[in-house]
Amino acid sequence: MYPLFDYYSAEELAAKSTWSERWPSEVMTLGEGARAEAFYLGSMPEAWIGEVDAFLFVRSLHNLEAFEDEGGYRTRALSEAFRALKPGGIVGVVQHMGPESHSDEWASGDNGYLKRSAVIASMETAGFVLDGESDVNLNPADVPSESEYVWRLPPTSEQVGDAELAEAYAEIGESNRMTLRFRKPGADE
Repeated sequence: MYPLFDYYSAEELAAKSTWSERWPSEVMTLGEGARAEAFYLGSMPEAWIGEVDAFLFVRSLHNLEAFEDEGGYRTRALSEAFRALKPGGIVGVVQHMGPESHSDEWASGDNGYLKRSAVIASMETAGFVLDGESDVNLNPADVPSESEYVWRLPPTSEQVGDAELAEAYAEIGESNRMTLRFRKPGADE
């Protein structure tokens, strides 16, 4: 999917090509904890099927959704997560949340935002059950117009060429984000 982004240089793309080999050992430098493993979409190891306790999609579903038409990225990612999880396994989602009143076209991932209802529908279509949510990442000050995108806000704070507007965006803080927990149904469900 990375080559579909028009801003990566050849060097950056080359570095991303070894991400799944490097990332697990980098995680282990952070301290003791659960074992971490990684793979690229479409290359999930067969040994993972039905063996994984949890999957996390942290501020990534918008990219998968934005390129869904080009390669079925969201569909494949959710399918692989479902196949990998044990019955009863958990999927955590943290995602920039756009207003439900905005157009579906605006909230299709290109602006960084997705609608909560669309995320839930996609997860349910993939076989997951909504199992909980938290307001820990909500920011009611982030109410984008349909001409705005998430990268106007910290921590990215793309340059807008208007000091007053940049200050207003900084005051909003980080994006309004949904934090959802889904579960793969157990064999008895």
